[in-house]
Amino acid sequence: MSQEYIEIRGARENNLKNVSLRIPKRKITIFTGVSGSGKSSIVFDTIAAESQRLLNENFSMFVRNFLPRIPQPEADAIENLSMAVIVDQKRLGGGAHSTLGTITDISPVLRLLFSRVGQPYVGEAHMFSFNDPQGMCPECNGTGRIRCVNMSKALDMSLSLNEGAILLPDYSIDSFDWTMIVQSGSYDLDKKLRDYPEEDLEELLYGKAKKVATQFGGKTMNITVEGFIEKFTNKYIKRDIKAMSERTQKRALPYITDGLCQLCGGTRLSQAALSCRINGSNIAELSSMEASQLVKVIREITDPVAAPMVKALTERLQHLVDIGLEYLSLDRETDTLSGGESQRVKMVKHLSGSFVDVVYIFDEPSVGLHPRDVHRLNELLQKLRDKGNTVIVVEHDPDVIQVADHIVDVGPLAGSRGGTIVYEGSYSGLLDADTLTGKHLKHSMPIKDHFRMATGQLSVVDANLHNLNHVNVDIPKGVLTVVTGVAGSGKSTLINEVFLQQHSDAIVIDQAAVGTSTRSNPATYTGIMDDVRKAFASANKVNAGLFSFNSKGACENCQGLGVVYTELAFMETVKTPCEVCGGKRFKEEVLDYKLNGKSIADVLAMTVQDALDFFEIKEVVRKLQALSDVGLDYLTLGQPLSSLSGGECQRIKLASELHKKGSIYVMDEPTTGLHMSDITHLLAIMNRLVDTGNTVIVIEHNLDIIRNADWIIDMGPEGGSNGGQVVFEGTPKQLLNAKDSLTSKYLM
Repeated sequence: MSQEYIEIRGARENNLKNVSLRIPKRKITIFTGVSGSGKSSIVFDTIAAESQRLLNENFSMFVRNFLPRIPQPEADAIENLSMAVIVDQKRLGGGAHSTLGTITDISPVLRLLFSRVGQPYVGEAHMFSFNDPQGMCPECNGTGRIRCVNMSKALDMSLSLNEGAILLPDYSIDSFDWTMIVQSGSYDLDKKLRDYPEEDLEELLYGKAKKVATQFGGKTMNITVEGFIEKFTNKYIKRDIKAMSERTQKRALPYITDGLCQLCGGTRLSQAALSCRINGSNIAELSSMEASQLVKVIREITDPVAAPMVKALTERLQHLVDIGLEYLSLDRETDTLSGGESQRVKMVKHLSGSFVDVVYIFDEPSVGLHPRDVHRLNELLQKLRDKGNTVIVVEHDPDVIQVADHIVDVGPLAGSRGGTIVYEGSYSGLLDADTLTGKHLKHSMPIKDHFRMATGQLSVVDANLHNLNHVNVDIPKGVLTVVTGVAGSGKSTLINEVFLQQHSDAIVIDQAAVGTSTRSNPATYTGIMDDVRKAFASANKVNAGLFSFNSKGACENCQGLGVVYTELAFMETVKTPCEVCGGKRFKEEVLDYKLNGKSIADVLAMTVQDALDFFEIKEVVRKLQALSDVGLDYLTLGQPLSSLSGGECQRIKLASELHKKGSIYVMDEPTTGLHMSDITHLLAIMNRLVDTGNTVIVIEHNLDIIRNADWIIDMGPEGGSNGGQVVFEGTPKQLLNAKDSLTSKYLM
């Protein structure tokens, strides 16, 4: 059978310069090139967008009204497309009711299994769903959590009642409520609460309301008394706190927290569902097991009725294990998964599907993967291809690029200096090609041999969160520390949760979005825009507000958006460039004002690099230089922040924090989305930060960053319950000889 191709002719989206391409079908094609070179413009904005648009055309007008409107990509022709499945890094949301089990469709099969062979029989599959009124715990409505008293703030166990052990409002010593409790029971007022017998403490805290005869002014009176936690719960937690006065809320809220539901123990399920068991385990116990352990338990179910369900479950769970997510459990909430984990979960979902001859598009699937696990990802990509699908991957990782059947290198540089195809062909051909990718694939950085000395230490004491196993670790001050280890080993828990809680003054530079509004852009985010407006105002002797599309200068037709949204009754909303300003966002008279021959719209259309050549204002040049230093010189000043990738968001945050001294910087996988040639720049920035007196802590898998650290903390040995320990602390040179470290094997 002769090779078929997806044909693209004359693609002009974003910075693409009339690109024509042939992508082989039913093969793995990897797009690589520097950040901003145009890879995503070809793969997502041209191929994926056209495939989605053509698919949507098949639906009725009524259905299309509910689908996003996708404009036809700028290209002369796009031919031989199949349906595209996009597997991106957008985090899986879904709130408290969405878990790994529900999103991968494993939980529905598990529920069916319990309804068929679980003992005692409690009903159909929906009885085991925490999203169904009949299956959910009635106390917490299937969320597993409930508002309760924050015990650490409510009482001090090291004090006696006379010393003020009760910290809740209304219970100060000698107050009415305090006196009622004291008079109602035979409590030792001078004994520390921690020394109370268990039944006395239970009564003091949780005693149910009861009548007690008490002497008041020489008369005997019956008063109602209850434990002080019980009373606070009834008074504030069981009532709608939002309906209370602001003053009452202020008093009560500091003592209220989210805790595990007492009735279901956080499992979210009804007591009936929890009573049903298979081989001694209920559905909640199975859902809390790590995937690698759960596969073994499911295989032990021998009831012939269960055979088809056991087969489906083991196959899907094995996919999770194969892709390196063996440490996750089915009850893990999806919004706690990282971008890389989210993408791999989506891959598992598609592997279980029966699609063939579709185009699978992946956006840097190696993100968050330790070098040890990259081969698992490659095997998955090959599996998808061997089922008869076309696999297109945007990727920077050399180990993933190596498995491509066909490689497209986009460049030569970023932004206006990119947008062309600089190489097409095999991996061996790329190694000989005169492109940035070709050159960097042949050279890896040497291991650093001079290490900075620490100026002190930042201690983490007895870290016991998630899978961390009573970890004590000292992070050196004044050096570059890299925290590494396989996915799920506890790196993020140690640094992003425990360390940051203990050192809350640290500057966190992560991949969370920096702005979702189309009105914010690099110029506004970095503060450049204020100086630019002042310069325009001064040069033209007019009000600075004229040069803002959010203020006086906005085009009145589109209110400074640059586009107009048209509602067409039952059809979808149409977004078109504003006819009055032509998408420039400003009034016409504003565009007549010039600064060194350029209008404000011309300036916003400049890339960071162009703007560096144009401006001489000291503060503007400093901020632009910071953007350029972090590898963002291809961004235009007016590009909406909502369109930036996770890696770009992280680098724009880094650029705005570069000027500080004596701070702690925490970076979470800053190489995400970075080409090999940009990693040298990133390392230079990290070194500059350390050399100016800062402490830099980086969570990272990239081997070049690891080789250039002053100090390494390697977590492991594996992920999940087999992780959570520090397996190595020391310099990269010492790591080479660490026998227990999975990372050391890949450093050579």
